[in-house]
Amino acid sequence: MEYLVTMTTHVPEGTAQEEVDDIRTREAGNSRRLAEKGQLLRLWRPPLQPGEWRTLGLFAALDAERLEDVLASMPLRVWRSDEVTPLTQHPNDPGPASTGESGAAREFLVTFAPAAGEGASSQAPADATAAEAVRAKELAGKGHLVRLWQTPEGRALGLWRARDPAEMQSVLDSLPLAPWLSMETTPLSEHPNDPGSGLVRS
Repeated sequence: MEYLVTMTTHVPEGTAQEEVDDIRTREAGNSRRLAEKGQLLRLWRPPLQPGEWRTLGLFAALDAERLEDVLASMPLRVWRSDEVTPLTQHPNDPGPASTGESGAAREFLVTFAPAAGEGASSQAPADATAAEAVRAKELAGKGHLVRLWQTPEGRALGLWRARDPAEMQSVLDSLPLAPWLSMETTPLSEHPNDPGSGLVRS
Protein backbone atom coordinates (compact mmCIF):
# COMPACT_ATOMS: atom_id res chain seq x y z
CA MET A 1 0.00 0.00 0.00
CA GLU A 2 1.16 3.53 -0.71
CA TYR A 3 0.96 6.55 1.59
CA LEU A 4 1.46 10.27 1.15
CA VAL A 5 3.09 11.71 4.27
CA THR A 6 3.32 15.42 5.06
CA MET A 7 6.35 15.79 7.32
CA THR A 8 6.72 19.06 9.25
CA THR A 9 9.91 19.68 11.19
CA HIS A 10 10.27 22.12 14.09
CA VAL A 11 13.84 22.42 15.35
CA PRO A 12 13.84 23.38 19.05
CA GLU A 13 15.03 26.89 19.70
CA GLY A 14 18.67 26.99 20.76
CA THR A 15 19.64 23.78 18.93
CA ALA A 16 23.24 23.98 17.74
CA GLN A 17 23.73 24.12 13.96
CA GLU A 18 26.19 21.22 14.26
CA GLU A 19 23.41 19.03 15.65
CA VAL A 20 21.05 20.07 12.85
CA ASP A 21 23.72 19.31 10.23
CA ASP A 22 24.43 15.92 11.81
CA ILE A 23 20.78 14.89 11.75
CA ARG A 24 20.40 16.12 8.17
CA THR A 25 23.36 13.97 7.14
CA ARG A 26 21.97 10.90 8.91
CA GLU A 27 18.54 11.59 7.39
CA ALA A 28 20.02 11.57 3.88
CA GLY A 29 21.75 8.25 4.49
CA ASN A 30 18.63 6.71 5.99
CA SER A 31 16.55 7.94 3.03
CA ARG A 32 18.88 6.13 0.65
CA ARG A 33 18.49 2.90 2.62
CA LEU A 34 14.70 3.21 2.70
CA ALA A 35 14.66 3.84 -1.05
CA GLU A 36 16.81 0.76 -1.68
CA LYS A 37 14.28 -1.30 0.30
CA GLY A 38 11.39 0.09 -1.76
CA GLN A 39 9.87 1.81 1.29
CA LEU A 40 10.61 5.41 0.29
CA LEU A 41 9.48 6.13 -3.27
CA ARG A 42 9.61 9.92 -3.65
CA LEU A 43 10.31 13.12 -1.70
CA TRP A 44 9.29 16.69 -2.62
CA ARG A 45 9.26 20.19 -1.20
CA PRO A 46 5.85 21.92 -1.30
CA PRO A 47 5.63 25.73 -1.34
CA LEU A 48 7.04 27.04 1.95
CA GLN A 49 6.82 30.23 3.95
CA PRO A 50 10.05 31.70 5.38
CA GLY A 51 11.26 29.51 8.23
CA GLU A 52 9.05 26.53 7.34
CA TRP A 53 10.57 23.05 7.03
CA ARG A 54 8.12 20.70 5.41
CA THR A 55 8.46 17.71 3.11
CA LEU A 56 6.02 15.54 1.19
CA GLY A 57 6.93 11.87 0.93
CA LEU A 58 5.50 8.92 -0.99
CA PHE A 59 6.04 5.71 0.96
CA ALA A 60 5.17 2.04 0.49
CA ALA A 61 4.36 -0.28 3.39
CA LEU A 62 2.26 -3.37 4.03
CA ASP A 63 0.04 -1.49 6.48
CA ALA A 64 -0.12 1.56 8.74
CA GLU A 65 1.83 -0.17 11.51
CA ARG A 66 4.74 -0.98 9.19
CA LEU A 67 4.66 2.57 7.85
CA GLU A 68 4.97 3.92 11.39
CA ASP A 69 8.07 1.74 11.88
CA VAL A 70 9.57 3.28 8.74
CA LEU A 71 8.76 6.85 9.79
CA ALA A 72 10.05 6.25 13.32
CA SER A 73 13.39 5.09 11.88
CA MET A 74 14.03 8.49 10.26
CA PRO A 75 16.48 10.66 12.26
CA LEU A 76 14.45 13.86 11.76
CA ARG A 77 11.47 12.25 13.48
CA VAL A 78 12.77 13.60 16.81
CA TRP A 79 11.72 17.08 15.66
CA ARG A 80 8.98 16.15 13.22
CA SER A 81 5.23 15.61 13.10
CA ASP A 82 3.74 13.46 10.33
CA GLU A 83 0.34 13.59 8.66
CA VAL A 84 -0.40 10.33 6.83
CA THR A 85 -2.85 9.92 3.94
CA PRO A 86 -3.43 6.31 2.85
CA LEU A 87 -3.65 5.97 -0.92
CA THR A 88 -5.59 3.30 -2.78
CA GLN A 89 -5.59 2.42 -6.44
CA HIS A 90 -7.50 4.66 -8.85
CA PRO A 91 -8.96 2.96 -11.93
CA ASN A 92 -7.21 5.50 -14.20
CA ASP A 93 -3.79 5.19 -12.53
CA PRO A 94 -1.14 4.50 -15.19
CA GLY A 95 0.81 2.54 -12.56
CA PRO A 96 4.19 2.94 -10.84
CA ALA A 97 6.06 1.64 -13.90
CA SER A 98 4.73 4.49 -16.06
CA THR A 99 7.34 7.09 -16.98
CA GLY A 100 6.23 8.74 -20.23
CA GLU A 101 8.25 11.54 -21.81
CA SER A 102 8.78 13.80 -18.80
CA GLY A 103 11.73 15.82 -20.09
CA ALA A 104 12.63 18.64 -17.72
CA ALA A 105 9.03 19.21 -16.66
CA ARG A 106 8.03 20.33 -13.18
CA GLU A 107 5.92 18.11 -10.95
CA PHE A 108 2.56 18.98 -9.38
CA LEU A 109 0.20 17.28 -6.94
CA VAL A 110 -3.44 17.83 -7.84
CA THR A 111 -6.39 16.98 -5.58
CA PHE A 112 -9.72 16.41 -7.31
CA ALA A 113 -13.08 16.62 -5.53
CA PRO A 114 -16.68 16.95 -6.70
CA ALA A 115 -17.36 20.60 -7.47
CA ALA A 116 -19.40 22.48 -4.88
CA GLY A 117 -21.75 25.39 -5.35
CA GLU A 118 -24.71 26.27 -7.50
CA GLY A 119 -25.37 23.83 -10.31
CA ALA A 120 -22.66 21.45 -9.13
CA SER A 121 -24.98 18.80 -7.72
CA SER A 122 -25.59 17.14 -11.06
CA GLN A 123 -23.44 14.08 -11.61
CA ALA A 124 -21.12 13.77 -14.56
CA PRO A 125 -22.64 11.76 -17.41
CA ALA A 126 -21.37 8.24 -18.03
CA ASP A 127 -19.81 9.20 -21.37
CA ALA A 128 -17.69 11.88 -19.66
CA THR A 129 -16.46 9.32 -17.14
CA ALA A 130 -15.54 6.92 -19.94
CA ALA A 131 -13.82 9.70 -21.86
CA GLU A 132 -11.86 10.60 -18.70
CA ALA A 133 -10.26 7.15 -18.66
CA VAL A 134 -9.24 7.52 -22.30
CA ARG A 135 -7.85 11.01 -21.73
CA ALA A 136 -5.92 9.87 -18.63
CA LYS A 137 -4.21 7.18 -20.71
CA GLU A 138 -3.32 9.75 -23.38
CA LEU A 139 -1.88 12.16 -20.81
CA ALA A 140 0.12 9.38 -19.18
CA GLY A 141 1.58 8.50 -22.57
CA LYS A 142 2.64 12.13 -23.03
CA GLY A 143 4.31 12.18 -19.62
CA HIS A 144 1.82 14.55 -18.00
CA LEU A 145 0.04 12.06 -15.73
CA VAL A 146 2.49 10.10 -13.59
CA ARG A 147 0.28 8.53 -10.89
CA LEU A 148 -3.33 8.70 -9.74
CA TRP A 149 -4.74 7.51 -6.41
CA GLN A 150 -7.88 7.66 -4.30
CA THR A 151 -7.91 9.02 -0.74
CA PRO A 152 -10.09 7.90 2.19
CA GLU A 153 -12.22 11.04 1.73
CA GLY A 154 -13.28 9.86 -1.73
CA ARG A 155 -11.08 12.34 -3.55
CA ALA A 156 -8.59 11.64 -6.30
CA LEU A 157 -4.95 12.66 -5.95
CA GLY A 158 -2.68 12.88 -8.97
CA LEU A 159 1.03 13.37 -9.57
CA TRP A 160 1.43 15.36 -12.78
CA ARG A 161 4.18 16.91 -14.89
CA ALA A 162 4.13 20.07 -16.98
CA ARG A 163 6.56 22.76 -18.10
CA ASP A 164 4.97 25.39 -15.86
CA PRO A 165 1.73 26.17 -13.97
CA ALA A 166 0.07 27.54 -17.12
CA GLU A 167 0.62 24.31 -19.03
CA MET A 168 -0.51 22.32 -16.00
CA GLN A 169 -3.77 24.24 -15.89
CA SER A 170 -4.25 23.72 -19.61
CA VAL A 171 -3.81 19.98 -19.17
CA LEU A 172 -6.31 19.89 -16.31
CA ASP A 173 -8.82 21.95 -18.29
CA SER A 174 -8.64 19.31 -21.03
CA LEU A 175 -10.03 16.60 -18.73
CA PRO A 176 -13.57 15.58 -19.72
CA LEU A 177 -14.66 15.65 -16.06
CA ALA A 178 -13.22 19.12 -15.41
CA PRO A 179 -16.66 20.84 -15.36
CA TRP A 180 -17.76 18.56 -12.48
CA LEU A 181 -14.58 18.81 -10.40
CA SER A 182 -12.84 21.27 -8.13
CA MET A 183 -9.06 21.03 -8.34
CA GLU A 184 -6.32 22.12 -5.96
CA THR A 185 -2.85 22.21 -7.49
CA THR A 186 0.35 22.14 -5.42
CA PRO A 187 3.60 22.87 -7.29
CA LEU A 188 6.44 20.66 -6.12
CA SER A 189 10.15 21.42 -5.86
CA GLU A 190 13.03 18.97 -5.89
CA HIS A 191 14.11 17.49 -2.56
CA PRO A 192 17.81 16.72 -2.11
CA ASN A 193 17.03 13.22 -0.78
CA ASP A 194 14.45 12.31 -3.43
CA PRO A 195 15.21 8.82 -4.76
CA GLY A 196 13.53 9.82 -8.02
CA SER A 197 11.36 7.76 -10.35
CA GLY A 198 14.18 5.32 -10.99
CA LEU A 199 13.56 3.61 -7.65
CA VAL A 200 9.78 3.55 -7.86
CA ARG A 201 8.71 -0.08 -7.83
CA SER A 202 7.59 -1.58 -11.10
